Amino acid sequence: MTEKITERLRHLRLKRREGRRIRAGHLWVFSNEIDTDATPLRLFEPGEAVSIRGADGRFLAYGYVNPHSLICARVLSRDQKHPPDRSMLVHRLKIALSLREKLFDHPCYRLVFGDGDLLPGLVVDRHGEVLVAQLTTAGMERMKDDVLAALRKVIRPKAVLWRNDSSVRKLEGLESYVEPAYGKIPETVEIREGRARFDIPLMGGQKTGWYYDQRLNRERLKPYVRDARVLDVYSYVGAFGIQCKKHGAESVICVDSSAQALEFAQTNARKNRVRVETLKGDAVEVLRDLRKEKSQFDVVILDPPAFVKKKRDLEAGREAYRRIIQSGMQLLGREGYLLACSCSSHMPQSELLQLVQHAARHTGRHAQLIEVGGQAPDHPIHPAIPETRYLKSLLCRLTRQQ
Repeated sequence: MTEKITERLRHLRLKRREGRRIRAGHLWVFSNEIDTDATPLRLFEPGEAVSIRGADGRFLAYGYVNPHSLICARVLSRDQKHPPDRSMLVHRLKIALSLREKLFDHPCYRLVFGDGDLLPGLVVDRHGEVLVAQLTTAGMERMKDDVLAALRKVIRPKAVLWRNDSSVRKLEGLESYVEPAYGKIPETVEIREGRARFDIPLMGGQKTGWYYDQRLNRERLKPYVRDARVLDVYSYVGAFGIQCKKHGAESVICVDSSAQALEFAQTNARKNRVRVETLKGDAVEVLRDLRKEKSQFDVVILDPPAFVKKKRDLEAGREAYRRIIQSGMQLLGREGYLLACSCSSHMPQSELLQLVQHAARHTGRHAQLIEVGGQAPDHPIHPAIPETRYLKSLLCRLTRQQ
């Protein structure tokens, strides 16, 4: 079977001196690296499995191609005896599962993190017995049936939901859709994080329903929020805020623009036998109104959506981060803590810290960087692909300058 698959795969040949990144472990091939005279891109179908070859014709890797994307090929296998097929997916899923089972004592985590798990274009979150999966590339979309079969074989879930509505699918020429893949999809599922339990929406929630990447950053807040007044901005269903309450916060206000998210925050607060307040509205406007009311907090949490989705958005995104950081800082008392987060891979941590310092100077404060956080270990970073390290979290102490 393997020999038949190998024989029918067409070759994608690289230009001279363009195989170094792939040999060094990178998974992406850019369109300007292809020898289009030897292997014209127009001849390939989006998502087609290919054998990637060097300029000398020697085998480098198996992958899939999309002639319409800047990243025109992605590596799936470097073993010439193992082309991309269902058995390869099963093998990779077992390796991914073994890491998560070592990390967590309950099946609530990101099971597959794309490139970090050598499965580019695939993201899977495990919410107990329900899986939510995203296919973000034409290659993975083409392997859709094999992905589902592999997930069912390795995990044996009760249900699988396709959340294929990510904006990155447009770059691959793919349509957006949300649909059941297997089993009966519940409206909500309960997940566990530490001592807390949360109900999360699946069909109508954000992305895959939960942000497991912030798990450790929520836990790290414990010593800072005890007896504190906490403001949780961009709260979604209350993950940070409710954890803060369970860590001993005096009071918590959750801010989000989604009425549904705030309803879930209140539901989750009751589930965990704590109380939080909610404020619905645009974050910047809510922070402005709180400032007018002379409200003050001991801890302000800023976990906004990605303001920099592309490199060309960096300048505008930098301004958006500056504005929200400064607005949050203005609500701190004489001494307080600010958690500034960015999930934009194109936003360097050093620049985020500069924005904190700029806001501190503007508001007459001294900033101290106390803790630096990132994504949880169920979002493993590929050393050759900096973009896989996307989440930055800066916990800073702010005091008034004398």
